[in-house]
Amino acid sequence: MRASTRRELIAGPAGRIECAVDKPDSPARGIALIAHPHPLFGGTLDNKVVQTLARALLDLGYETWRPNFRGVGETEGVHDEGRGELEDLEVVLRAAKAERFVLAGFSFGASLQARLAQRTKPEWLVLVGLGITRLEAPPVPTGTLVIHGENDDTVPLAAVLDWARPQELPVVVVPGADHFFHRKLHLIKRIVQAHRQ
Repeated sequence: MRASTRRELIAGPAGRIECAVDKPDSPARGIALIAHPHPLFGGTLDNKVVQTLARALLDLGYETWRPNFRGVGETEGVHDEGRGELEDLEVVLRAAKAERFVLAGFSFGASLQARLAQRTKPEWLVLVGLGITRLEAPPVPTGTLVIHGENDDTVPLAAVLDWARPQELPVVVVPGADHFFHRKLHLIKRIVQAHRQ
């Protein structure tokens, strides 16, 4: 991501967890833990949406942590259908010594972060392309930022609206965007930063 990005290896329940960590130039206002899309479909900590979320949150003053899920990069273990991955996210959050933290995720990673938010007390939750068709997501705290592409054919917008409606949770729809936000990444960054200012 940046020349200053450092790689951390955290001891997890299934072996080491590889993380990319970026620090802001001034003292951090907290930690941002960012979860990547489905590892069996090419998801990694270097995914473009994940990197965009990291840039946006870094610019807002957060120290960003992007772990690789089990079996990806240098992270040990094998894919565990979201169960072990959720444990690993908790381990990384503890290792980062996060007192104030933001949870953010894309697709499968967004569903996991919704689950992690039930176990922890994030000051903010950012879900992009919420992957509820692959991994069910629980209700989320008021104030959660949900961003979805109008033309997402991996997770239809209608499915996310059906999930959000009973919670009276607004969804920010990016016109013309597909699941991976091709040519629309700058809008994710703008939306995240405007929501947090």
